[in-house]
Order: sequence, then structure tokens, then C-alpha cells
Amino acid sequence: MEEPKINIVIADNDKDFCNVLYDYLLTQEDIVVNGIAEDGAKALTLIKDKKPDLVILDLVMPILDGLKVLESLNTMELDQVPRIIVLSAVDSDIISQKAVSLGADYYVTKPFDIEIFIKRIRRMFNTTVCDDDVTNPLNNLKKTKIEIKKSQRVDLIGQITSSIHEIGIPANIKSYMYLREAINMVVNNASLLSSVPKELYPLIGEKFNTTASMVDSSISHAIDVARTSGKAITINKIFNYTIGNEKVDSTNSDYIEMVTNKSKL
Repeated sequence: MEEPKINIVIADNDKDFCNVLYDYLLTQEDIVVNGIAEDGAKALTLIKDKKPDLVILDLVMPILDGLKVLESLNTMELDQVPRIIVLSAVDSDIISQKAVSLGADYYVTKPFDIEIFIKRIRRMFNTTVCDDDVTNPLNNLKKTKIEIKKSQRVDLIGQITSSIHEIGIPANIKSYMYLREAINMVVNNASLLSSVPKELYPLIGEKFNTTASMVDSSISHAIDVARTSGKAITINKIFNYTIGNEKVDSTNSDYIEMVTNKSKL
């Protein structure tokens, strides 16, 4: 039987941050993002309508800030009270204690390591937690402030995500994840470009539990979507050619290489 997924609502008015976090969460098989709110009022509406398991809540938002959202949640009659991770760019004991007193489970300061962040989420929803060197029952976890240091991976994923969005490939197609992972792998190991079908595609297939041929056809589909997205000027600028000339039939490898170079820049 399939394991239940963790349903999440993100409340943050930083669109770039939301895009990076949302795109990363898309790759997690046990997590579903049910909505994104750019202000506190919309966050309360989403929480009431979507009944999420977890709310990732920024403190600084228009209309209602994060603390006001927490106060409002305490007065609402909800069928399911969500767990709360509060995000803030401010490292303040007073604010973190206030957030915890209002019901926040964790207080996380930006910027943070996204992989450790995901581990914290899973820790909240599993009966036991297996990290690198510790196993703790969930009921022994205390509401506390945690600070997670910035990692280069967040920046890299953000750069790749931005590049893919720029050429018109939407995040709601599965081939998007294959293309992003291909670029990520090539950024970290440029030699994979010389053996895309034989090495790169099998690696992606292994990660997503699919075949190399499916990865190939899916990435081709993503590139076809980009070609018909209406963002010809952007694509021309990135790939340095005009749609309609002899290079319009560039290979998947050409696209992966070009977007990889743009992400590095």
C-alpha cells in the first residue's frame, strides 16, 4: 500500500524563494505542495480549504504577518490543525520564543540547507527518526529554534530552476524534473555530456525509477514545450540562434549543455 504523502502549504511573499522550494519539493515522492500564499490572509484561506499537514510560514508577509497567522490559527475551528515551521531572516530569541508559544514547531532562519530542511519535515511526520547518527521518537522532539546554514546546492538548484523557467518549461510536467536533474548532474560532472544516452540518462532513470529511453523521450518533450512556449526571444538569446534556421533541431545534449552553461554563469 502506498505510504501517505505529507501535504504542505507554503506561505511566503518571496517568489524566487517559493519557486526554488516548490521545485525541490516536487522531486520528493512523499511530499505534495497543495498551495502557495503570498500573504497571511491567503495563507489562512488555504489552510482552511486544503487542510495541510504542514505549513511553511514566513514571518514577514503583507496583510497579516506570520505571528498574526499563528494567532488566528489558535482561534479558528479547524478539522485538522497543521504543524508549523516558521521561517525568518531574523535570528531573534524573542521572536522565536513568541512563534513557539503561538504553536510553531520549528523556527528556521534563512538561508538554510534545503536537504537538512526536508529531513526536519520527515522527522515531524515519522514515528521514528533515522538521521546520520541519531534515532529519536517523535514524541521526544521539543519545539525549538533551529538554524540551518546556507548550502551551495540551494543556489545551484535556484539557478537551474530559473534557467528552465526562463525558456518556458513549466514545472508541472514530469519531464521538467528529468531535465533539471540532467543539468544538475552535468554541472557537477561535465564529462557526462560526452555520454548522454549511455551514462547520463541511466543515472537519471535510476534516480526516478524509470528507463533511460523514457528519460530521453521525456526530455525531448520538455524541449518541444520550450520551442512552442512563445518565449522565442529568450530562447534565441540563450541558444544564440533564431528559431527557424538549421539549428532548430538541436539535440537534447545541445539543450542540456546550453542551459548548464547559463546556470553556471
